[in-house]
Amino acid sequence: MVDTLNVELPGLDCGLCGYRTCTELQQRLAHSPKLLERCIHLSKDRVQTVSPPEVPPDGATKSPGRAARPAGGPAVLPVLAGGAAPTWHDSLGREFDFYLEHFPEDRGPREIILPHNPLITRELAVCRGDILIGRPLGMSCGCPITHCGVATEVDLRTGVIVWCVTGPLGPRQHGFKDLGYYIAEGYEGLVRETRCELKVGLRYFFQPRMCMLQWRHSGLVNYLNRDSAGYQVRLEGLWIG
Repeated sequence: MVDTLNVELPGLDCGLCGYRTCTELQQRLAHSPKLLERCIHLSKDRVQTVSPPEVPPDGATKSPGRAARPAGGPAVLPVLAGGAAPTWHDSLGREFDFYLEHFPEDRGPREIILPHNPLITRELAVCRGDILIGRPLGMSCGCPITHCGVATEVDLRTGVIVWCVTGPLGPRQHGFKDLGYYIAEGYEGLVRETRCELKVGLRYFFQPRMCMLQWRHSGLVNYLNRDSAGYQVRLEGLWIG
């Protein structure tokens, strides 16, 4: 029998269990041990991922079609719990350039989206504070995971919505408005860890810190501002992979 009080959770904060963070799930295990079954990352039936490629002795990492980039390049404000070094590889072994965190004041990653039918924003009378679900489809993202979030800005004229992506617990408990398929137009967030210099106008591979799949994304940086916490960035032209 598994000791749920001392079990080590993965720390991915993916939200698939219905809680925003692994810490929240851990706190509830003392009273509800069966909640541990919700963690797919501890399941024996989960799909095994490819191990990240080995890093050459000179500290450089390589991937097909990209120039080698020093792993010890110009890092910006590296912050990692426990002092561990980042691997700069996603769950499929693909390298990326930086982690994208959400702003401290936000409930989750900030995403700018447009429903495939922009009229849905008006038909559903979407307003700030609404709990929404939808899936990014097509070239803009193609993520296989249904996203859940809370609307923070709504433009009824264009249909554009800014929301903070959260886990599925809110929709389960309080209901939701279903946007159907949507286009992910951009991300805004905070960069505390990067292995390269960031510049406006360049495209980078990045990994959203709270991505449920731990997959790398690609985006063009079109806004960059440095403060005491790191770099505030806006990325558009999003791809996955």
